[in-house]
Amino acid sequence: MIDLAAVRADTPGATRGVFLDSAGSSLPPRPVLAEVIGHLEREAEIGGYAAARERADDLEAGYGVLAELLGAEPDEIAFTDSATRSWLAAFDAIPLGAGDRVLVTEVEYAGNAIPILHRARQVGAEVVAVPSDASGQLDLDALDRLLDERVKLVSLVHVPTNSGLVNPVREVADAAHRVGALVLLDACQSIGQLPVRADELGVDLISGTGRKWLRGPRGTGVLVVRRGVRDRLRPRLVDLHSGQWVGPDEIRLREDARVHELWETSVADRLGLVAAARYALDLGLDEIASAVGDRAERLRRGLRELPGVEVRDIGRRHAGIVTFTVEGRTADEVAARLADDGVTVTASRVGSTRLDMTRRGLGEVVRASPHYFTEPAQVDRAVEAVSRCGR
Repeated sequence: MIDLAAVRADTPGATRGVFLDSAGSSLPPRPVLAEVIGHLEREAEIGGYAAARERADDLEAGYGVLAELLGAEPDEIAFTDSATRSWLAAFDAIPLGAGDRVLVTEVEYAGNAIPILHRARQVGAEVVAVPSDASGQLDLDALDRLLDERVKLVSLVHVPTNSGLVNPVREVADAAHRVGALVLLDACQSIGQLPVRADELGVDLISGTGRKWLRGPRGTGVLVVRRGVRDRLRPRLVDLHSGQWVGPDEIRLREDARVHELWETSVADRLGLVAAARYALDLGLDEIASAVGDRAERLRRGLRELPGVEVRDIGRRHAGIVTFTVEGRTADEVAARLADDGVTVTASRVGSTRLDMTRRGLGEVVRASPHYFTEPAQVDRAVEAVSRCGR
């Protein structure tokens, strides 16, 4: 069990109202702050290159830390500056041509859908959305009907930005692999709140961020590339870190996941990301998932009891994102009123998950995302604040 008092003492922002936006950008703990700020101060003292050399061993060890977190090997880990960069690096390296198909879910995120549709138009590929089942998760029977030799990629969102849904992953990966398709898992909203292990989920690629549930710095991301799919990828976004210039007209690319990295990076932020991963591992991923699930379900129960408030979460299994609407109030109005009461939430709009929101007739929802450092009493306080929004 997580020591609530200890993690709150480690979280400077935890006492400043009720923070329910870890799905946006969470509150980093003190060890993360110490790494980032300490390294920036060292850069100011001796310069960025010298400061990086001092931490070379720690930076190298970071691959092992993220590999432990994500059920991978160190050579399957790449660091990037965001979940978007991780996802784009993976997607751009997957060969696609005329007549090929990319399957997406109805909860596909706009940051993925836009590049998928853009590239499909360029090469003549087809993008097909797998229908959801009655619960709202991906319909596995419908997936089976769509899978054939034309499908080169299944883009799977683990936890969408606009609801508490957790999509089935292993079942999707197993089905996709039967026809030779790759599976790219967007774990942007799951890494740090749920166990996400490549060796257990069976996917080929995983993209994620540091700033959300993992409680790392902004401007950090991670990409997992399993060894078995490296030869199928064709990285295009490469530089002098991704490869070597070995002759006047000859280059040699790296053979590990770091081929997807670029030379320039924020060393301070990367050290902060590694510290955040260590912090999560020390707490225990199962313990984190249990605590987050407890807070989220407490919030859902409280909201369901309020007149004029409708919880909008879908799926058979729920994670830490809780979405709802308040009759007669826009999402921005609710967020503003809650902010006046010291409760931090955000809004999710149709443009972020157009297929799902359109299917459900929603233009926007209020999104609340309690983490393990949120006290149960704070959840109750948030429910009481929502009750005043409809008055």
